Amino acid sequence: MDSASDKRREILSASGREHADSTSVHSGHRMGPSASIELGPGLRNRMVPSSHVNIRSDGFGSPKYDVIEDENYRKSIPKVESHNYEPDESEVWRAYVAQQHFCNRGQWWTTGKKRALKRWTLTFLIGFIQAVVAALCNLGTKNLSKWKFDHVNALLQGVTYDEYVNGIPATDDGVSSASTLYDYENTGESSNSTFGAMNPDSRTAAAFGVFLLFQVSFAAIASLFVYLEPVAAGSGIPEIKCYLNGIALPHIVRVKTLFCKVIGVTFSVSAGLPVGKEGPMVHSGAVVAAGISQGRTKFWGVDTSFSKFSDFRNDREKRDFVACGAAAGVCSAFGAPIGGVLFSLEEGASYWSTKLTWRAFFCAMITLGTLFGIRNIDTTWGQANISKLFSFGEFTSSKETSAYSIWELLLFIVIGSLGGLIGAVFNSFNEHLTVWRMHKVYPSKFRKFCEVIAVAVLISVVSFLLPLIWNRCTEMPNDTQDWSNQEKDLVEALVAFKCVPDKEYNEVASLIFTDADTAIKQLFHFREAGEDDSSTFSSAALFIFFLPYIALAAITYGIAVPSGLFVPSLLSGAAFGRLCGHLLHKLDHTSGTFADSGTYALMGAAACLGGMARMTISLTVILLEATGDMQYVLPLMLTLMAARFTGNIFNEGLYDIHIKLRQIPFLEEDVPSIAERYEIVAGQAMSTDVKCLRPVERAGVVYDLLRTCKHSTFPIVDTTSGGTLYGTASRSMLCTLLQRRAFGQPDVVLEEYDYTNGSCESLGPKRFSPLVQWDTIERVFPRYPTIEDVDMKSADRNCW
Repeated sequence: MDSASDKRREILSASGREHADSTSVHSGHRMGPSASIELGPGLRNRMVPSSHVNIRSDGFGSPKYDVIEDENYRKSIPKVESHNYEPDESEVWRAYVAQQHFCNRGQWWTTGKKRALKRWTLTFLIGFIQAVVAALCNLGTKNLSKWKFDHVNALLQGVTYDEYVNGIPATDDGVSSASTLYDYENTGESSNSTFGAMNPDSRTAAAFGVFLLFQVSFAAIASLFVYLEPVAAGSGIPEIKCYLNGIALPHIVRVKTLFCKVIGVTFSVSAGLPVGKEGPMVHSGAVVAAGISQGRTKFWGVDTSFSKFSDFRNDREKRDFVACGAAAGVCSAFGAPIGGVLFSLEEGASYWSTKLTWRAFFCAMITLGTLFGIRNIDTTWGQANISKLFSFGEFTSSKETSAYSIWELLLFIVIGSLGGLIGAVFNSFNEHLTVWRMHKVYPSKFRKFCEVIAVAVLISVVSFLLPLIWNRCTEMPNDTQDWSNQEKDLVEALVAFKCVPDKEYNEVASLIFTDADTAIKQLFHFREAGEDDSSTFSSAALFIFFLPYIALAAITYGIAVPSGLFVPSLLSGAAFGRLCGHLLHKLDHTSGTFADSGTYALMGAAACLGGMARMTISLTVILLEATGDMQYVLPLMLTLMAARFTGNIFNEGLYDIHIKLRQIPFLEEDVPSIAERYEIVAGQAMSTDVKCLRPVERAGVVYDLLRTCKHSTFPIVDTTSGGTLYGTASRSMLCTLLQRRAFGQPDVVLEEYDYTNGSCESLGPKRFSPLVQWDTIERVFPRYPTIEDVDMKSADRNCW
């Protein structure tokens, strides 16, 4: 947002319009967020023919329609404010700038260089702290999930928890106790058998009870953190997108929100809900950036004004730090620093500059380096283990050429189109479900908590029943001599469920009873290139997993738990893509005609995620950095573009849908179509009774004005010189001045402003000495005093 647009924003905001209490429309110029509130759904029916005369002198823009004052509609619009990206060019600010210039005369180490050093230092701290937060979240999720699955699998295998975790103890003759209870070797059961070969001591009912208890308990804990801080629900990406657009949503970047978000998403992912922690990591990075840059928090009551961080206590600097934090969040989630910068640029910030690009890149680099150090801390100065970094695994091809044929690019486009269609259906279903929740569930915190419990029970029942319904045991791959270490590790991660341990596995359970990262890698990397290679996941198993999982993901997104959209989209898309690849291999009776099913799984994951979120550039780079294989550049680009084009035919991305459902006044780049259709101009949304102030005003007049209206900005107009506009004054600044009693003596007579003596001379080039220091005003940001905090005494009302 350039300075001209910010000025237009403030002037329009000041011209008699109450923030978010009245509905205004876009003019032909790009104005700030507070200058316009997009017409909400159904507003077209609230327009009636107008009998007013044309308000424009050029004859255009005849007001064909007026907006009916609907009190219910006005109350439904959220009362939010916009950020102030322009400094207050008051005498206090001018005196501060002049003092800085005076101190910097003849100095090499100037104030600007000191500020730049502090800015880069804070950016370093943001990247470092976000990496630590992400590492702790990931560690907690893995340990809680492992704890849960170990208890369930121990009951399914008919052994105790200690025996399952520490290894089944052997008897004196070297035979394990489980084998003594049941002889697996002599059952006569063949591969792909039913559950007949399972240990008779397997306690399925008890395993389900323990599984349900863990799932519901973890989900309830996650919901309790949302109960403490409601804005911690969801992924947080729509809120950060609005924040970077210029909208000051309350509590979005508070430290309390950070704790509730991170701890809550740790338990929601551990609860087995179809959610991910990648989206909340973006939100946590933004909160870390906001807290570090401001050097204060209300949650702990800490104020570090002594550390000179007050230079960055304004909306402009805070916005840039939040953009860097969002990039660090994506990097901490996917290990994709460049993708994080592009994500912040494509999906987040409405304002961008070259300097901000370098800072965001530096912040993401520090995050990646910190994660690299944390996950390789045991190697000291030895050779680093790259595989410890987050990735989709190592994509390798057995051929010297690419892993796909050129003509298969058309198939990737088809998969992208199908993914866009799946994403459109997903978004539409979730939109209608969210509308129902807004009327029936969201008004009550108790209902939101009950909904979380109900959804957790539903997911637990479905997750446990699906492997039982599959009712097949598949023999584990035996000929793995030419397999990579990665593939061998993934084989060990296959889940036996009620099958013979270390010999058979349940295909559906292997995708459910494990963490989502492992399941995605299994779908990406298990070999299946034709008829000669064994099928690790059959078509029926993939289909049985795909449909319920994506349906449960659509139901889950929007409940009162911290949740992300990336992992459910990637996992369901990977299952869909691998299903397509498997069917193609079935149609082809030779080996090698089509690419490996893992390649189709990667395209399917990109298609479903792109169809839901409608990201293209940043998502392409994120997936490329996660795979580490440049041969997929063109396939991913084609797949994502096809998914975006197909999805946009039906609806918008899920993040944009939720922004509009909440009626947040998000400022789009283009003028709304309704404004162009009916030739609506800004003047039709502005009041003729403008609430303004003079350049020099009595304290009582300012106090009464602030008490009688809710405007956020007031134009400064010299009424003695024919209404000359000198600038604007924000409500927060006026309240701060009144609370600090920054006004002159009442016995000073200013004839040009005192109407009692009948004088109405023009203002003239007068200057007044500031009565308060700039750092005093900046120190209270962003929690400025309100007019209710001002104690206006009768003796002060006549002061200037």
